[in-house]
Amino acid sequence: MLDSPFSCLLWRPWTSLPDKNEFICFCARLIRIFVFMQKTKITVLGPAHPYRGGLAAIMETMARIFMRRGAEVDVKTFTRQYPSLFFPGRSQTVGTPAPGDLRIVRCVDTVDPFNWLRVGRRIRRERPDFVLVKYWTPFMAPCFGTIARIARRNGHTRVLCQIDNVEPHERHFVDRPLNRWFLRAVDGFVYMSEQVRRELRSYTDAPALFSPHPLFEHFGSPVPRGEACARLRLDPAGRYVLFFGLIREYKGLDILLDAWARLKERGSTAGRKLLVAGEFYTDPAPYRARIERLGLERDVVLHDRFVPDDEVKDYFSAADFLVLPYRTATQSGVTQIAYRFGLPMIVTDVGGLPEIVPDGRAGIVCRPDADAVADAIGRMYAGGALARFRSGVAEQSKRFSWEEMCDRIMELYDRVKAR
Repeated sequence: MLDSPFSCLLWRPWTSLPDKNEFICFCARLIRIFVFMQKTKITVLGPAHPYRGGLAAIMETMARIFMRRGAEVDVKTFTRQYPSLFFPGRSQTVGTPAPGDLRIVRCVDTVDPFNWLRVGRRIRRERPDFVLVKYWTPFMAPCFGTIARIARRNGHTRVLCQIDNVEPHERHFVDRPLNRWFLRAVDGFVYMSEQVRRELRSYTDAPALFSPHPLFEHFGSPVPRGEACARLRLDPAGRYVLFFGLIREYKGLDILLDAWARLKERGSTAGRKLLVAGEFYTDPAPYRARIERLGLERDVVLHDRFVPDDEVKDYFSAADFLVLPYRTATQSGVTQIAYRFGLPMIVTDVGGLPEIVPDGRAGIVCRPDADAVADAIGRMYAGGALARFRSGVAEQSKRFSWEEMCDRIMELYDRVKAR
């Protein structure tokens, strides 16, 4: 009984009253228990199963962490994410079963304004403490901005955003008005790079907290290199430099191909190959023509397809290091996969990439041009650089935590609630 919130009262005789300090103790314990018993109610709005890719994995992981902390969480995802006409890939969804531990409701159609009204009114009636939105492209702004505005009208629900990008990598004249519609409907933001924070401030002065992109945990653990090579049908006697992820123009695969051609001219590619794994989200013909023109047909192993989650570990276990020769960037989820698998990186000095991969510790930061990338690859293979960078990756990876991300979201919620 002495451990109960009433213990500071119950030990006293019925005829006596507690002193002032004991009474304050009693009230404080009651308040803490009352707050603990009130579950935070959260609606997660964004990609989730059956939609594929890292964005869905992020939202599902955060939902699980909030549930472990005692929150009541539901996930609202898409019935239609992108119209097929506008989607550059082969498929938007996966065929795996839905996760049994999450309540995922497919109810959002990004191109149907009447649907936005219905979903907004539904959230308004459900009265979550906050809606957590994932935002990465202005295409989502009309849908998410409308839902957010309606949901907030109940006077209780706040709208928080975990934001990847403000300005898109491929820009259009409608981006700014679309961004304005969504961003000004949000009560607070968690951002993952300083570039995003700077861009955000041109639209809104809402509270914003920094939390770096956490590590992806759902891809499993590293496997023996020989085993990974066997599954990918790679010669385990060879050495592989990895380019991984959806192939879009801003990611600079052409820069990397030119860099590899320069290394080949120097005689620095013997026994090494460039492993390119990812689905083309742009016309593949110019890349194939470049490979042929540069005489790299035997140097480039091209796996031009979307890599399922259960195969990701093989690519990162087979490779010596990862190269991200991006022309522009905010941050990249691919770096967090590399951290998960202990893989050193070469990144370009654009956006938030140098914040994620500090030069000389977890890898090499260089300019986004072929000569600089070629020099960085040469340095990576020199002396004991790979072993040194692997140690640095292990140390740096401690910075990236899902718990930390969710802590920042709850801190943000406390701030906007108090405003």
